[in-house]
Amino acid sequence: MKSSPLARKAAAFGASATVLAGMVAALVASPAQAATPAAAPAAGKAALAAAATATKAPKVSISTPKASTGDYEGSCPVNVTVSSRIKVTVDGKTTLAYRWLHGDGSKGKIKTVKLKGHGAKYVKVSEKLKFEENVKGWEAVQVLGPRKAVSKKGYFSVSCQKPIVIEEEQGPEVSARVWASPSRYVGTCATSSDKVDFTGVIRVSDPAWVRYRWVLNGRVVDYGKTKVYDTKRVGFGISPRESQSGYAQLEILGPGRESSNRAYYKVLCEDEAPATRVSATNLVTATNNDGCKVGAHATVSSTGRARVEYTWWVNGKAVDSGYEYFSNGGSRTVSLDDRVLSGDATKGGKITLTVSGAGSHDSITQSYAACQAPKPTVSVSAVSQTGQRNDMCADKRGPGVDFKATLTSTGPTTVKYYWLVNGQKDGGDLTREVNGSTDVTWGVGGTHSATETKGNIELVVVSPNSVSSGNAAFSAVCPKPAATS
Repeated sequence: MKSSPLARKAAAFGASATVLAGMVAALVASPAQAATPAAAPAAGKAALAAAATATKAPKVSISTPKASTGDYEGSCPVNVTVSSRIKVTVDGKTTLAYRWLHGDGSKGKIKTVKLKGHGAKYVKVSEKLKFEENVKGWEAVQVLGPRKAVSKKGYFSVSCQKPIVIEEEQGPEVSARVWASPSRYVGTCATSSDKVDFTGVIRVSDPAWVRYRWVLNGRVVDYGKTKVYDTKRVGFGISPRESQSGYAQLEILGPGRESSNRAYYKVLCEDEAPATRVSATNLVTATNNDGCKVGAHATVSSTGRARVEYTWWVNGKAVDSGYEYFSNGGSRTVSLDDRVLSGDATKGGKITLTVSGAGSHDSITQSYAACQAPKPTVSVSAVSQTGQRNDMCADKRGPGVDFKATLTSTGPTTVKYYWLVNGQKDGGDLTREVNGSTDVTWGVGGTHSATETKGNIELVVVSPNSVSSGNAAFSAVCPKPAATS
């Protein structure tokens, strides 16, 4: 049997190609063609050809593919993206089918895009290629439907090159060493002349310009740049106005980065210094009404080395004392712990802090407020169930239930409270004068169409303070009717 060209093509590509041929034929078919009944062989090939001619396929145009790197030179592997744009004139619905054609003769997978509407539609297509060696080639786009078309060839090239390694030229070796002269100074510090000089020697293996900086006690104090042929001295000096100690170091910034040793120094000034003075400031008092107590805190200071002794006085009576030691002056906070007041002292008074040391003394006084009786507070007991009213059972309701709780106050006060039944406020806010312990009661009605009344209840106090009895569950059941003989 002689096979047709279509059959030979299907055999060459396998079953998938056969399906593809049918799909492409359907894409090319116009609406009129698709509507032609399959059972009309009598019409003949001439009628089908006439129907195909009657409907015009949409216009298709394709831009020339363009590579992301047209002529690439550099390290490999490298990714090259090739892209193009397909223009389709649409009148209703159609499907765009396309694939990529490669310069080596191979073809990419067929891809489809659904299009609908009226007028020109643009579809951007792209393909990503990866190359690991030199190549010259081209890419093209082939449209299979709704009309066959092929773009122009888009050319590209890839030239793989090994990365160039540039070896850095080694610079000269640089080192530095420093010392202090004198490393210990004792004497007057009133003049501005240098008390300590620091000298550094920079050494290089080859002549070079050297950038450097001086660091004093971790802080940069000087920069410099000098041409060094073999060794060179650099330096700076300090003029402290007070006793101190520390170190200097020479850091090389270039070529390379190096740091010298640390040159330590100490300066002891023997000038006649002003007399050390001590002081007391920032006194703050605080009255604690809970138990009628008073406390305070203040700042003790010294301008120099001193052992500062201090004493707290309440209404002229010494109540506490202590001392603070300052090695080089400064300030500290000292406190007077709460002390219970009695008698006239509860009506207010004065607190004084006296300080002395290094031949000087100072004091500071501040008033404190009178004690006030603490406001009464209220606590509440748990709610208890005190009774059951069964008269409601005759009305086909559960029994009524009665409750009680106890309010207890620390003094005469007005208590504002309300009841919560099953999480809902039952009634409005209530008030009660309480001085000691007072019972308050509440009742709930029976549940309609039930023989049992149950739930939870809570008493909430609003003022003079907030407190709650906590939830209490309750349950009451109507008694069973008496048996009749």
